[in-house]
Amino acid sequence: MICCLNPDCPNPLNPESNKLCQTCSTPLIPLLRNRFRVIRVLSDEGGFGRTYLSQDVDKLNERCVIKQLAPKFQGTWSQKKAMELFAEEAKRLQELGEHPQIPTLMAYFEQDHCMYLVQQFINGENLLKELQQKKIYRDREIQAILLDLLPILKFIHDRGVIHRDLKPENIIRRHIDGRLSLIDFGSSKQFTARVNNKIGTSIGSHGYSPIEQIRDGKAYPSSDLFGLGATCFHLLTGISPFQLWMEHGYGWVANWRQYLRSPINAELEHVFDKLLQKDIQHRYQSADEVIRELTQKQSLLQPLSGKSATKLPITQTKYLPKKFSVLRSLVLVSAVTLLFGFGDSWYQQFQSIQTILSSRLSKPHHRQGNSEAVLGQPPKISLGNIALANTLKSTENSVLSVAISPDGQIIASNSDRTIKLWNLATGESISTLNGHSQKVNVVDITPDGRTLVSGSDDNTIKVWNIATGKQIHTLIGHSDSIHALVISRDGKTIVSGSDDNTIKVWNLATGQHIRTLVGHQFWVRSIAISPDAKTLASGSFDKTIKLWNLTKGYTIRTLVSAKTITSLAISPDGKILASANRDRTIKLWNIVTGEEIITLAGHANTVTSISFSPDGNTLASASRDRTIKLWNIATGEEIITLAGHNNTVTSVSFSPDGKTLVSGSEDRTIKIWRVSG
Repeated sequence: MICCLNPDCPNPLNPESNKLCQTCSTPLIPLLRNRFRVIRVLSDEGGFGRTYLSQDVDKLNERCVIKQLAPKFQGTWSQKKAMELFAEEAKRLQELGEHPQIPTLMAYFEQDHCMYLVQQFINGENLLKELQQKKIYRDREIQAILLDLLPILKFIHDRGVIHRDLKPENIIRRHIDGRLSLIDFGSSKQFTARVNNKIGTSIGSHGYSPIEQIRDGKAYPSSDLFGLGATCFHLLTGISPFQLWMEHGYGWVANWRQYLRSPINAELEHVFDKLLQKDIQHRYQSADEVIRELTQKQSLLQPLSGKSATKLPITQTKYLPKKFSVLRSLVLVSAVTLLFGFGDSWYQQFQSIQTILSSRLSKPHHRQGNSEAVLGQPPKISLGNIALANTLKSTENSVLSVAISPDGQIIASNSDRTIKLWNLATGESISTLNGHSQKVNVVDITPDGRTLVSGSDDNTIKVWNIATGKQIHTLIGHSDSIHALVISRDGKTIVSGSDDNTIKVWNLATGQHIRTLVGHQFWVRSIAISPDAKTLASGSFDKTIKLWNLTKGYTIRTLVSAKTITSLAISPDGKILASANRDRTIKLWNIVTGEEIITLAGHANTVTSISFSPDGNTLASASRDRTIKLWNIATGEEIITLAGHNNTVTSVSFSPDGKTLVSGSEDRTIKIWRVSG
């Protein structure tokens, strides 16, 4: 079918063979900008345009969302204002799309007197639909939703953007990992409201938007916090704030407790009270304030060692998707990625497989052996001097981090709030470590192989005895999620990077905090320590790499990147720093002079993780393009591409002897690759 792009067409779907719309006779456009195939209408914006579900034919028919602006009042102030706002929307998405829980801008263009904004499709379900299926949310689930959304609000508010339309329909829970994404930063809905109102003040949705926004057209960070409170009230009670507003105006917020189905805990009740204040002066003024109040009590209860603290909730619910069917498990490469939200159609899967096969045919060293898999017993796929030896299935959760013990016998990986230990030789699960109250993002193992360290969304670092599975320490100090951890080669120091923009140095033996390194302006998501433990490299979403004197805690130099830094690694001889970022490349730097040596290019999407081989001759890189590449450090040439994961490859690590490469993925698997020759 082909979709008519006339926003007033009552029946826009047409057979592919049609040249004109069978309903309104508008000429049909097979591909917008010779790239985007419009599939169907997602929503109608009252004649001002429509929002469409589409496919990007340049990216294996990856799904995307196209917003159309087709103002009727040509040549008027209304049209000019609407186009200005649409352009502003595109600029906002271009900046805000750096956040992994906000759709990425893919294109912005004009065609046939209409403006089009193309953005990432979030494959999931909005919270209104989830509410209709789920019926009841409990305290802990509401608290989890708040803790997932508040950092997003902090991110946009720090950039001078107010969402102005928070409500369940504009929050999507992603199928792939259960995380929440915030959508609809204005576009057609805001344009319609502004144009139809002479002074342009009525922005937002009644019941969810505060009085200063509806009455005066003024919006502040605390205005979004009211919308967040009203959204969570709706989920908790099942009662629409719009209906209450229609009946009681803003009077309902003073009596919100009477609509509760059952009592809630005192801490959450206090937070709701401050979120739903009618007067802006009495409301929370920043997302940080709410986060502090939600986490302060749990942080105070968190012990320095031994037993785990009161658990904070996670955002996933029992209504997330079930396991893939047996048939789909046999498909080598799926068409679903986190970043772009591929659909699940057989056609798209076929396209992905066809592309990979074509790539292998064009590169003789990418040979694949027997492709007939037995469920639970994957084939040994030969790829030159690399062989896929085993695939480990990690429950229902994405694998974000993997680490190998120094003796090469144990693999550690995250599994939602837990850590799993695996026997590398047999692929059997050895044990599960429980203690974190939210998702674990990163794991590492000490050089002596006795201790494991983990960082989590619960803002803590835990130190574990691998042999017993018991906690040794809980390190508290960060005020936001921890996504980066590294242990010095002498096993004495832990360094952590956090979304609170800081780096902390800890004594591993005692768990004591040594110092905090401050300088990055945004999340610190990657760190690496030189072999002599004297130099620390940190990479941030502020698009910089900082080199620090780890012993004294001062900055040596700052390297500037064009994109956010996603991963760092230092060569075994301590001379080369490798950095990966969102421009799909890897850069090699002289760690002494800070000069760029070479850029490695070849991945088709963001590089997520990099690792040097123990001899320093090879670099492994993992990517959102679902592949792993091995690079010759001396020449900068690509040695081989390993294809086998069917979603983003999040983590890659060499064993200490260099004979094994382990990769983790959002496809919920860990793959063990054997290096021979």
